[in-house]
Amino acid sequence: MRRAAFILVCFSWFAGQAAVRAQSAPAPSPGPAANGAQIVDGVAARIEDDIITESELTELAAFQQLVDGRAKSRDELIRELADQWIVRGEAATAKFPQPTKDEVDGQYAKLGELFPSAEEFRKSCAAVGLSESGVRRLLTQQIYFSRFLDYRFRPAAQVDQTQIRAYYRDEFTPQMKARGQSVPPLDDVADAIREVLVQRAINDRAKQWLDDTRARLTIDVVSQGDRP
Repeated sequence: MRRAAFILVCFSWFAGQAAVRAQSAPAPSPGPAANGAQIVDGVAARIEDDIITESELTELAAFQQLVDGRAKSRDELIRELADQWIVRGEAATAKFPQPTKDEVDGQYAKLGELFPSAEEFRKSCAAVGLSESGVRRLLTQQIYFSRFLDYRFRPAAQVDQTQIRAYYRDEFTPQMKARGQSVPPLDDVADAIREVLVQRAINDRAKQWLDDTRARLTIDVVSQGDRP
């Protein structure tokens, strides 16, 4: 099923839009062990003196399946959770405020609008193993992470008129013409272009900061063959 792009106010600076709902299967949920004992959780990776659990991995994969139609690879999921660990620690130190209930409600409603009906949305959540409360909690986290990165890096994300004109000439105008749409005057879209370029600069700075910080951490990935 093909879906309109969902612009998530989310932690993942790379992903702005979900283009295609892929046919990949939802991530599996932890189930009973062969001897009948319930597996509560497992360790997917150790980061400094903390851990990333298998349930965190499964939940993030399920959320990506719901929003994008496919989940990232295991290594990418672990890296994303490690980045969230970094941001969470920095945001807590800064006493950065959590999003309000109204903000989360708004993002939840936008996500639901991607589906033909509320019932179809509910069924899709259930198919990947997510409850409404789980989806809301993940949205809360992603709004929190995204806004903290914006708060931290926006002041340094300066854009001048030369950059705006270059974007209008080299990217905006060709895109509009390719769609067969008329090109509005630069003055009409300058503010929107400025924000696009500011977001790019924030994303670039956030990525560099996370890459540098992650490289200084001790992160030990537990291979699937090493787990009980």
